[in-house]
Amino acid sequence: MNSKFESNDAIATKCSLPWAGQSTIWGFGYMANVRRSLTKGLIAASVIAAAGVGLTPATASADITPTTVVNGILSTVVNGILSTVGGCQTPVRSLILACTSAETLTRQSPVLLDLNPVGTNIVVLGAGLFDDGTMRPMLVDRLQAALQLARQYPQSPIITSGGAPKAGVTEARAMREWLVANGVNPGRITEEGTSWSTVENAINSARILADRGATGVVVVSSANHVERAMVDFRVAVLGRIPVAGVVAAT
Repeated sequence: MNSKFESNDAIATKCSLPWAGQSTIWGFGYMANVRRSLTKGLIAASVIAAAGVGLTPATASADITPTTVVNGILSTVVNGILSTVGGCQTPVRSLILACTSAETLTRQSPVLLDLNPVGTNIVVLGAGLFDDGTMRPMLVDRLQAALQLARQYPQSPIITSGGAPKAGVTEARAMREWLVANGVNPGRITEEGTSWSTVENAINSARILADRGATGVVVVSSANHVERAMVDFRVAVLGRIPVAGVVAAT
């Protein structure tokens, strides 16, 4: 998939987002002010949120041991700080790239979902279908991770993002049907079925997120893809909302 970045304002204009043309008023000064005013509060909230889930992070798979619990909590807190006041929530592309590379990719549910499950959207990204319209194992793994989040946070809206239809079925439709078949309320799910790349996933999903006034987004994808996807989504939303990621089993 093509992950080249357009200028931030160009992406916002293409999306017809309400913040198009405004990225010049955001940047380093904004981030400095936000860090000074919010870092202490977010650290406390992150610790409380981690404690609130019983100190046992939810993962897509893997055995839970005392070591993995501690490491998972630390990663969740650090990622929560980075994704908001730590430099990742910004329209400045250089900061997005540097900050995202500093995060630890995990299968843990992000702090965003604990702080605001209603406003935070879960976006699961497509991975290509077989010619007959059935899903590849990689995509099923992504859906398993998204399903766990959907069950843990039943108030969170879900976006299935992916076009590339095969046998008349888009990735978004196939993912939606799988989630519904596994017990997710269909009213929670919005299909974004026009994307052909990760950049388009981000642009088209950003439009949906802006229209519904989302307060945050959690991107679910594979380990070799989620970091790039998080960068594309952070560029697309221009720092207006925090973006976190969850790694599927493969």
